[in-house]
Amino acid sequence: MSSYSLLAIIAIGLASNLDNAGVGIAYGVRKIRIPWYSNLAIALISFLATLISGLFGNLVSTWISPWIGQLIGTIVIIGVGVWVLLQPYVEKKPVPSEVPPASSFTRLLQNPEEADIDSSKSISLTESILLGIALAMNALAGGFNAGITQLNIWYTSLSVGIFSFILLAVCAGFGEKFAAEKLGNRATIVSGLLLIFIGFRQLF
Repeated sequence: MSSYSLLAIIAIGLASNLDNAGVGIAYGVRKIRIPWYSNLAIALISFLATLISGLFGNLVSTWISPWIGQLIGTIVIIGVGVWVLLQPYVEKKPVPSEVPPASSFTRLLQNPEEADIDSSKSISLTESILLGIALAMNALAGGFNAGITQLNIWYTSLSVGIFSFILLAVCAGFGEKFAAEKLGNRATIVSGLLLIFIGFRQLF
């Protein structure tokens, strides 16, 4: 494996999980526990999302020329990066009272405490599945990009899963209020910029 491929795999793992840092800190501030088995379930969902989208990207790459595959991968990952950057500025629309607050994945990332549906101050295994799906959205783009640009899908999926577990656990323990207010927003910005950088880097 080349040094560039290794760096790209690590960068995708980080970029796909920087939202976990903001969510983890928000939970730490609110004293909402994330048991290791719930964190592991979230990491497993991110791993599977990356693997499935990576296999799909790999399949698509067999039908097209390498250059076209590189271009598609670049467009997808830059598009997701731009979407991530715009999220803090998207107007929050009120959620109808009959719709459960945690039913919207975007809303869930903006208000991660809503994943604690039973207000138990602990994320159960069932609640972790909902949160895991919301956090795995960036992993889909990273996995597809890895597959269509011929990066090692298994290593990329492992990178995403490992960083998911580590960032959520470490940042939950670092949940000071100042950090939650500052790093939560910056994590989203850094994640979007890193995805855009990966896209441009692999194109040129």
